[in-house]
Amino acid sequence: MCFIGGDGASASWILWRMLRQVIHRGLKASFYWLGLFVSRHPVFFLTVPAVLTIIFGSTVLSRFKPETDLEVLVAPTHSLAKIERSLANSLFQIDKSKHKLYSDLHTPGRYGRLILLAKSGGNILELADQVLQVHKQVLDLRVNYKGFNFTFAHLCVLSHRDKRCLLDDIITIFEDIRQAVLSNSTFHKVPISYPNTTLKDGRVAFIGHQLGGVSFSPNSRDQQVKFARAVQITYYLRNHGPVVQDAIAERWENEFCALASRLSTAEVPHAADQLHIQSLTSFSLWRDFHQTGLLAKGEVLVSLVLVLLAATISSSMRDCLRGKPFLGLLGVLTICIANVTAAGIFFISDGKFNSTLLGIPFFAMGHGTKGVFELLAGWRRTRENLPFKERVADAFADVMVCYTMTSSLYIITFGMGASPFTNIESVKIFCQSMCVAILVNYFYVFSFYGSCLVFAGQLEQNRYHSVFCCKIPSVEYLDRQPTWFKTMMSDGHDLSTHHDSVPYQNHFIQHFLREHYTEWITNTYVKPFVVILYLIYASFSFMGCLQISDGSNIVNLLASNSPSVSYALTQQKYFSNYSPVIGFYIYEPIEYWNSTVQEHLKTLSHGFNKISWMDNFFHYLRVVNVSASTKNDFITILKGSFLRSPEYQHFTEDIIFSKNSETDEYDIIASRMYLVARTTEKKREEVVELLEKLRPLMLINSIKFIAFNPTFVFMDRYSSSVISPILTSGFSVLTILILTFFLVINPLGNFWLILTVTSVELGVLGLMTLWNVGMDSISILCLIYTLNFAMDHCAPHLYTFVLATEHTRTQCIKLALEEHGAAILQNTSCFVIGIMPLVFVPSNLTYTLFKCSLLTAGCTVLHCFVILPVFLTFFPPSKKRHKKKKRAKEREREEIECIEVRENPDHVTNV
Repeated sequence: MCFIGGDGASASWILWRMLRQVIHRGLKASFYWLGLFVSRHPVFFLTVPAVLTIIFGSTVLSRFKPETDLEVLVAPTHSLAKIERSLANSLFQIDKSKHKLYSDLHTPGRYGRLILLAKSGGNILELADQVLQVHKQVLDLRVNYKGFNFTFAHLCVLSHRDKRCLLDDIITIFEDIRQAVLSNSTFHKVPISYPNTTLKDGRVAFIGHQLGGVSFSPNSRDQQVKFARAVQITYYLRNHGPVVQDAIAERWENEFCALASRLSTAEVPHAADQLHIQSLTSFSLWRDFHQTGLLAKGEVLVSLVLVLLAATISSSMRDCLRGKPFLGLLGVLTICIANVTAAGIFFISDGKFNSTLLGIPFFAMGHGTKGVFELLAGWRRTRENLPFKERVADAFADVMVCYTMTSSLYIITFGMGASPFTNIESVKIFCQSMCVAILVNYFYVFSFYGSCLVFAGQLEQNRYHSVFCCKIPSVEYLDRQPTWFKTMMSDGHDLSTHHDSVPYQNHFIQHFLREHYTEWITNTYVKPFVVILYLIYASFSFMGCLQISDGSNIVNLLASNSPSVSYALTQQKYFSNYSPVIGFYIYEPIEYWNSTVQEHLKTLSHGFNKISWMDNFFHYLRVVNVSASTKNDFITILKGSFLRSPEYQHFTEDIIFSKNSETDEYDIIASRMYLVARTTEKKREEVVELLEKLRPLMLINSIKFIAFNPTFVFMDRYSSSVISPILTSGFSVLTILILTFFLVINPLGNFWLILTVTSVELGVLGLMTLWNVGMDSISILCLIYTLNFAMDHCAPHLYTFVLATEHTRTQCIKLALEEHGAAILQNTSCFVIGIMPLVFVPSNLTYTLFKCSLLTAGCTVLHCFVILPVFLTFFPPSKKRHKKKKRAKEREREEIECIEVRENPDHVTNV
């Protein structure tokens, strides 16, 4: 029975192996016929891509539109914060209360914001007159629209009580300081507490976000302000209204920025000569985000020129017949016109440009040129005595199977990134565009570039010069010419031995790999150092993976020298003591007069700085010595006395009353208060942590409430949303490689590919973290690309080693490096040279793109040329069976020759 079972397992394995070989040979035969078809119709395959490029490329200019809504791009598409915003807006309109819901960079609607910083370390409180003069110039700012002049008074958010423009409370404080100075007093006569201060009208105002760089008077009980470095003033504009009003508000914002720029850069003395002024408006973030694309236009063109030069030089040989410099150049141009076509398809399908799409040309170039250089290397491996059409077909059969597999994996990984599982719209748009670019690149490589290869092969077969396209003279003619002429026109190969050697091995990269590098890397004394190098690499990668940071800060995507970044840095330095103002909305009726409910609310808001009508109401009850322990007393005093007092009248906007038609009693159906948490300079991380603590309480607490600030829309579940694309892409690749174990000729190829790609991916992830790159949308896209880039370069290398039939692993490694090493070096060098100009683009987005791309190329090359050549000599697959088969064949051949000699002794004698 055991014998039968063993035979059954062996037969099953043989059948699987035969099936895999049939599939592999079928694919090679299909691409052989495709190459033959392209070589027989080169004009058609050259013309069709060119026509498509002209058609789709013309739409890039005519239909180009930028994406103007930054929230749509970078905020999680589906989040509880957006639901909470809708609920909060249905109770209390956010546009009318946005002056209370302070947010650092994400204030809703239109607004203008100034930071006035005292120069030379001065006290901003001593510059009250200059601050108010700047304020007056903002109020007097005029915008002309269709012959009418509009000022801030025409556009501002109006107070609910007196219909006057809502201004920050710090303006009132500075007016009091100026009055004190005019009356021969000092600003110390105006008492200013921090962060809550009492105004002249009795109101308690929170100024934690309006006064920055604060220090206090010694021995002051209520934190009296002695010194302040900066003041922040916000001018809120109405968000609702007709389109005309929004257009006027946009013009006002532009004039507001122009005014701030004039005040901060004027060389002559003016009203604000002791102030450093910075401005921010509602469109500033979008403008500086879009600015990256505008700044990078020149560098992208320089990058293209550098890649063209690198591809041309790396494809050259001293042999003027077989050197193909123009094939390298045409390969890069093939990918360029493919990208133009893909961009046209994107804009025809109503796509809108955003700066994250800047990485697509570089990523598509990295994959497309790999196919181009592999086809060129495949051409060089074909036999010269074959007709050029068959040589093209052989190159297709040799290269296109692996290129098709890696292109499919690109489409699968980026397709998963474009799936509904992705919650960041900018990542989804990038992945969709990348899938289109890869498909178009694949079509252009085998059609347009295949046709170029056909024409180049025809020139070579007819012995035309690879650069000048003229007939190469005979050897006799060259012998009579000067040396420089011989150098330029000689094919470097004697015609008598034209087919006896392999002239393509004279390519300088292949020569270096064959004669020098392969011998060095497989040396026994080098291997221990490579193992130590890999341990160092793994340890640093692991250390970086333990320090992954959240990259949700929008500043990471802006132009680095932009006004928004400068404003955000100043804001972080001087106004990071308190979190954004969190709206605490109670959206169901509760018994506010119940002492248990009151204690519950105090517990929920414990540790926060509160701006609450309830606290002020209970303080009012204590002052007037009245009790309100029943519903009737509570509502009567609240509505009839408290809310009518001038100092408490503004709390009317924070309570929603409902009258019962049957009993004529009033009920409080919803209310709100504002909470502010104490923070440090790591404000963003602390606010995210605060949101994660509040979210469970919202869901399980007996008091039904929501906590909302406009910033939460950009923070809520950002980490999980931004990581999910790389997880789904990586899982899809892993699944496909495992499922195809039984379809490839040797499953160990897939096993080694999984290990290698995982090592590269973790290395890039860890090293980019150590290089101060956070997990934002750009770095995640780069990590998805790292998966594919590593597979693109390691797969041909590994499968050549696994399928090689040499005697030893060392010989198989040498063979793999000789066949694919040149293409890998050509492509990675072009890729690295192409991304180098990004360093000179002053943008945080391009810095992240450059760092991640450089790490991707570096880690891939390290594995292909250092780690794999050493580790594959230690581990399976074994090559002993190939050695035994070769020895058996040699022994059989020797026996046949001996038999022939014995049967024909006369022939031996004659010889």
